[in-house]
Amino acid sequence: MTISPKVALLEEYALIARALSAPARLLILEQLAQGERGVDALAEKTGLTIANCSQHLQQLRRSGLATSRRDGKSVIYRLTDAETLQLMDLLRIVAERNLAQVSRILRGLSDGEDAPEPVSRDELAARLADGSVTVFDIRPADEYATAHIPGALNTTLAELERILPTLDPCAEIVAYCRGPYCIYAHQAVAAFRKHGLNARRLDGGLPEWRADGRAVLSLATE
Repeated sequence: MTISPKVALLEEYALIARALSAPARLLILEQLAQGERGVDALAEKTGLTIANCSQHLQQLRRSGLATSRRDGKSVIYRLTDAETLQLMDLLRIVAERNLAQVSRILRGLSDGEDAPEPVSRDELAARLADGSVTVFDIRPADEYATAHIPGALNTTLAELERILPTLDPCAEIVAYCRGPYCIYAHQAVAAFRKHGLNARRLDGGLPEWRADGRAVLSLATE
């Protein structure tokens, strides 16, 4: 039986929706938003087996959310385009607005308190230009080394207790991490504020900053 063009289109749209329906694939997309990755690196970062990771990557390729290239014997994956980031963020926004459990989880990251409004990327860029903010990248060191916001300092949640006493209590702090699904920045801001520091989270993370066309640095170029 021949299907109508509209139904045929909806089938294709549903292919993308199905690709987003597994937490493991969202984890993979989050990693690809940081930069190109091979299967081994993606499996290590996400905690998936290599075989399972490969299966999820094939579904992401079929849906057009990820693409790949050959590098010798390796296959390197990346996000197909910046619009995938927007789709990921829209999924987050809809969930936060309409799912009570999402709100409860996010409040739990702040010890039950309402988190402060995030700092826009335009605002952070202006604060960086006039030197009025301290920025922390709360991602693992290897991701920071590959690309980070110029001027950002790298720390992890495990290191926060050590560095908190060294921070200026009057400083304005902005923390960022991987993007729409990462919770490191939420947790870091809660820790900073618990110690009386003026801290907020960046709206978005390193991928959104880069997608805006803003400069990033790597340790290799600093």
